[in-house]
Amino acid sequence: MLDWTAAHFRDQAVLTCSFGGAAGMVLLDMVVRGDLPIAVVFLDTNLLFAETYALIEAAERRYGIHIDRHQPAISLAEQEQREGPDLYAREPDRCCAIRKVAPLAVALQPYAAWLSGIRRDQTSQRAATPLLQWNERHALLKISPLADWSEAEVWRYIHRHNVPYNPLLDQGYPSIGCAPCTKPANGDDVRGGRWNGFDKVECGIHL
Repeated sequence: MLDWTAAHFRDQAVLTCSFGGAAGMVLLDMVVRGDLPIAVVFLDTNLLFAETYALIEAAERRYGIHIDRHQPAISLAEQEQREGPDLYAREPDRCCAIRKVAPLAVALQPYAAWLSGIRRDQTSQRAATPLLQWNERHALLKISPLADWSEAEVWRYIHRHNVPYNPLLDQGYPSIGCAPCTKPANGDDVRGGRWNGFDKVECGIHL
């Protein structure tokens, strides 16, 4: 699917990678290994773990690539002035809209195809994720090459190719986002450590 994307869209395809989950790192490794003309974009909320930022720098060095970082239109200080302190703890949907959803819309504007590492086995909301889907919000083709991969298949690839990944995944964090909204999780719920206390399992960029 990555070869098909590169052949059909050339430099009009982009991979969004959070540098939190293992699946995104698999796609990044495949893109570089295949020498494919696919850009890599990272949404920097300015609220991420130090381990996430360190992984981005390590990936740039290892793969010899530039990762295009997109930040929110307003700083954390400006957000606090407008919305009040600790918006993520009061209205996480609003915080995600400002710091992730809006920057993604800007990041995707130059492209015609969007590659994502989301998988059907991650949550019930993602269980019907198609490999190819027209995305109305961003007016482009959304491609999820690993939609039908299992968690075990992702990790087999990671270990087989010695792909770097976020060390927090080995420390009880099955899903890694912004530091204030991410905790270790118990059990099999891969999103169980996100937005504790809220009926929320998605930041909004894949809805």
